Amino acid sequence: MADDSAASRNETIWGLLAAHAVGRGGLASVADACAICVTTVGMDGAAVTTGKSGPSHVMCVTDEVSEHLEELQLTLGEGPRVDASADGGPVLVQDLAAADVAARWPAFGPAARLAGAAAVFALPLQIGGIRVGVLDLYRAQPGPLSADHLGDALVFADAATVLLLHHRAQAAAHAGGGTGPAGQPWPLALHRAEIDQATGMLTEQLGVGIEEAFVRLRGYAYAHDRRLADVARDLVARTLWMGPGRSPHHHGAA
Repeated sequence: MADDSAASRNETIWGLLAAHAVGRGGLASVADACAICVTTVGMDGAAVTTGKSGPSHVMCVTDEVSEHLEELQLTLGEGPRVDASADGGPVLVQDLAAADVAARWPAFGPAARLAGAAAVFALPLQIGGIRVGVLDLYRAQPGPLSADHLGDALVFADAATVLLLHHRAQAAAHAGGGTGPAGQPWPLALHRAEIDQATGMLTEQLGVGIEEAFVRLRGYAYAHDRRLADVARDLVARTLWMGPGRSPHHHGAA
């Protein structure tokens, strides 16, 4: 879209979104924005999350690596989404192996590379002073976004913002209409609900508040090199105990 004006760029991208939605027999959604952005901007994956600082809700992911990157940031409390959400500006990292990345995200940088990402780009979803989330993009090879691809990505971020706000309005009008909390698709909502349930259980086991319990949950997952969702699942199933009087362990373990 190198020769497109801003207006025609917007028109073209919204046309792509509409065509993709028609192709699957539905209305344009945030998931369409993720999918089309990946192919248009030359990425390997994308995700959209909602929420500002702290715990976020994943609205869509295009692949397992994207899902893993979002979970890493939730577990570690650092990364491009965290910074973009807090600062309200794009975070563009063309090479996760760069020295400054190690200083900026000492835990996320190496973990993201192991997950399969070499470059990451996070774009806030906002209209004026309203921030609703972040569009996260990754590529398996290092390299910058060209000016044209960045322009396209920003339009996709704007489109995702509009679609997300529209979806929220619809969800509010039809409460419970096939979506989970914050309007998440049910598979992702159930995934997050298990983490929330485990956090609640930790408040009882440890006698701490909800924020401290979530920090402890993240810390345990990080220290044991496990996915946050897997630790949460063990806590909910009561095969993992983290309360006082004994070291955290699985019931039945030696």
